[in-house]
Amino acid sequence: MPASGPFISRVPPVLAFVGQYLPLLPLQPLLGSCLHGVQKRHPQIFDRLGSHATKRFGLDPTDLPFVFVLEPARVNPKIVALRSLPQQIDVRITGTIATLIGLVDGSCDGDALFFSRNIQVEGDMEAAIALRNAIDEAGIDLVAESVAWLGPLSPVAAQLLQGIIGRPPGRQRNGLERESRSWN
Repeated sequence: MPASGPFISRVPPVLAFVGQYLPLLPLQPLLGSCLHGVQKRHPQIFDRLGSHATKRFGLDPTDLPFVFVLEPARVNPKIVALRSLPQQIDVRITGTIATLIGLVDGSCDGDALFFSRNIQVEGDMEAAIALRNAIDEAGIDLVAESVAWLGPLSPVAAQLLQGIIGRPPGRQRNGLERESRSWN
């Protein structure tokens, strides 16, 4: 069974405090690069969303002083960091950054997190489920995607990033992979 609670951690408060005063503009190229990499390596994710590809998803990490707005359009997907979510979003997903990343990479059980209230989902539930299913099928390692642009330094950067967000490196993506290996 995928982990749902053992590593639900928070960004160190000192980093969150410093983040309140740093400009968000330098994050935009990194976010754009990450999304472009996902689009390039996992194009099926945008097709799988169907009509929900035009929706706006607000991702609200409770341990960071900023939020993300994802617009997963097939042609020109966008993700931006903002200080607060705008009113015009279709879905709002709230939880720690480690939990939100765990939802993307499959190391967390989304149902368990939802029912234990470690994440909250508001708005268009059909769109939220479509996003979750598309991400699950794509098998995205968000930490690896976010540092891929560093080339040979990306493994070191991934370990550092996982340490910052409070996740142990090398977590298995999900229990299904572990189970399928034992059957093969």
